[in-house]
Amino acid sequence: MNTEKVTARRLTAVEVAELGPQDGIFVSAGTDGLPLDCYAPAFLTGPGKNFEGGSFVARTAFGEEIHVLPDNAEESGIWIADKQGEEIEVLQSAGVLLNLALFVPNGNKESLEALYSAARDAFGVGIVQRWSEEVAEVPDVKVDLYEEPVRGRKSANGQNRDRRALDIYPTRVRFLEPSEGWKFIVEPHKEIVDDTPTI
Repeated sequence: MNTEKVTARRLTAVEVAELGPQDGIFVSAGTDGLPLDCYAPAFLTGPGKNFEGGSFVARTAFGEEIHVLPDNAEESGIWIADKQGEEIEVLQSAGVLLNLALFVPNGNKESLEALYSAARDAFGVGIVQRWSEEVAEVPDVKVDLYEEPVRGRKSANGQNRDRRALDIYPTRVRFLEPSEGWKFIVEPHKEIVDDTPTI
């Protein structure tokens, strides 16, 4: 297990309430069924002042979401880097797992193998691993993807109907997420025709 010694100080619930999602913190690296006696880099999922009852929700750099009661002596608490603090062990990243949606025009087995081969050449044969693979036929049709407020369409233009992307294949829609409070609207693609008179 690769860890790094970091000088940090444990925060009280009052101090955590003054933090925001942009502030780097450290929380227990232990996950369900895997207790680890070290910490993980993390950040709050919202402004500290928005949490009630002294319970805060943090998301670690490794994607784990945990609930923490900083003032509970039985918990590992929430820590922040501080040269006046004490040394703690912080779990380091072993690498990144890329979750990609790759579009290969007229994709076939040979072109996919060429992609994997290029990745192995760049990072090393024993490094790149194929965890899962989904090959889906992509329909040869284009759509216009919009997002609009969940409450419904108020007008055909302006802030209430924001064009998110153009000319995408429907299969790729499922890899996108709408903005908070908005929903996707998918329509058949319409070419933009410029009717401006010319001399």
